[in-house]
Amino acid sequence: MTLNFPNRSRSYDAAARRIRFVGHDGMFEVPFFVEIAALSAATVTSGAEAEYLSAFDAERSSIQDVAREAYSHGRKNMYVLTQADFR
Repeated sequence: MTLNFPNRSRSYDAAARRIRFVGHDGMFEVPFFVEIAALSAATVTSGAEAEYLSAFDAERSSIQDVAREAYSHGRKNMYVLTQADFR
């Protein structure tokens, strides 16, 4: 199976400073997190939750591409995407 993102929901984890979203591989749910620092600095200025979520939405396609790439390297319980993953 391939990794898909049929559910567009995402949430902000303030304690860990990252956005959580979920992918699906067949019937398996795969949790992903993207660190706030990995979002484009041009779209994040005030540090508000709504701004982080909006920045995630604006970059959703590339974030999902990076998530697919990370997932292709081996199965894990969860994936945390950092700035290094977006180079």
